[in-house]
Amino acid sequence: MGGPGMAHLKWRWWSAANVHDREALPYLLHGQETRVWGYQGYQGQTAVIHERAPNAKDSTNRRYRYHGRTNEVEKAKNRNKSRLRAKVEHVFGVIKNIFGFRKTRNRSLAKNPNRLEVTAALANLYIVRRRLLKA
Repeated sequence: MGGPGMAHLKWRWWSAANVHDREALPYLLHGQETRVWGYQGYQGQTAVIHERAPNAKDSTNRRYRYHGRTNEVEKAKNRNKSRLRAKVEHVFGVIKNIFGFRKTRNRSLAKNPNRLEVTAALANLYIVRRRLLKA
């Protein structure tokens, strides 16, 4: 029972808080992606995406302002991409707010990924709880 808005954690890569997301991109791609979604911070990473995931379409947001001009078509495309990404962000809101995964505890680096995977599984159950109760 998968679907949009559910967490699928297939990666194990942890970094310090001062490492930007775009630097982690090569470690997050496993090569079987069909699309890669990202906000404007991932701009200019098309070469990395095609190197790590050759069949993936780059669906990151593009610049829509050039020299004081606004490209309304590109802005509308970015808005649609952001709407799709917002569905995934709901899962992380549940993980942080309901299950309290706001800070990573330093008990052991090996335990942190396991705790996140269990929390993601619980978040999936929380998100589909009404569908499960109807069945």
